[in-house]
Amino acid sequence: MTTWVPDVLGDGYEQTTIPLGDDPDGEGQVEATLVRYQPPGVANFDRAVIYVHGFTDYFFQRHIAEHFAAKGYAFYALDLRKCGRSRREGQTAHFVTDLAMYDAELNEALSLVRAERADAPVLLMAHSTGGLVLPLWLNRLNRREGGSSGLGLAGVVLNSPWFDLQGPPAIRSVGTAAIGVIGRFRAKTPVPGGGLDTYGLSLAASEQGEWDYDLDWKPLAGFPITFGWIRAVRHGHAELHRGLDIGIPSLILRSKVTHFSRRYSSAVDAADAVLDVRQIARWAGCLGDRTTIVPIEGARHDVFLSTEDPRARAFEEMDEWLEWLHRGESTDHASGKDHSESGHIS
Repeated sequence: MTTWVPDVLGDGYEQTTIPLGDDPDGEGQVEATLVRYQPPGVANFDRAVIYVHGFTDYFFQRHIAEHFAAKGYAFYALDLRKCGRSRREGQTAHFVTDLAMYDAELNEALSLVRAERADAPVLLMAHSTGGLVLPLWLNRLNRREGGSSGLGLAGVVLNSPWFDLQGPPAIRSVGTAAIGVIGRFRAKTPVPGGGLDTYGLSLAASEQGEWDYDLDWKPLAGFPITFGWIRAVRHGHAELHRGLDIGIPSLILRSKVTHFSRRYSSAVDAADAVLDVRQIARWAGCLGDRTTIVPIEGARHDVFLSTEDPRARAFEEMDEWLEWLHRGESTDHASGKDHSESGHIS
């Protein structure tokens, strides 16, 4: 039986721990945390959503949960192993040497949601590194199941997914080769040149932004990027670039422009200060199935943490796409169409 306890986000939010056993990377016992939003007085939802965060991140975005709840979705969010609520003393924040390790908590989270919402189509949602982790998992699920039929997954929303390494071409060629060597033998060694707080300053209410969150779980300058972790990410990028088949339609939301800066300025508030949006656009077609890509003028790296106008536009674009997705579900259900062939799963 699943035990839910009050979550740090307050009224309506609960969490449960997902034990994952011994860490393959040797940092003791690992676990993940599933958060759910249960608004007072609301018991029935006809759909569900599972949200997955990015690097130097965890789930704190109440406004996303409340938006989905208002639209009839039971909302769940997963803090991955060694991230946010799930990190334990002595563990290296966000550290894994293979992104496929996350399959364990993703599988279990889906099973828990299925146990509570057996007949509800499940929408998936992810940000940044989570936007790479989720498609890789979906590709493995789709391949293992021989199609998406029966999984109950309806679609996926990717918010500024990390599809390639930013920077000059040499970083993605010679640099990746060096990462591969160092990451194998010195996995926990930090990559030089990290620690910029530009993006964090633009978000945090204690600085230039409007968002309240735990700075121990999401520090302004980010957690150190280790060679072993970035090696795992580059392996994930390579797999994506060879082409995936995630088996469900996807919506990709991103900023229209990138603005890298070592110092905070107002320009950081209207651009992606973390990823190169051209790389997102370049590789979006590698997901398979039907893909919709929407650049959001003035959006930040996390489009749902943008300033008011682009944030509203991001929600509008997502809601419009969800209406299209729901029409497809209704049509397929009425016609008895095989969802594994249509790409719509309910």
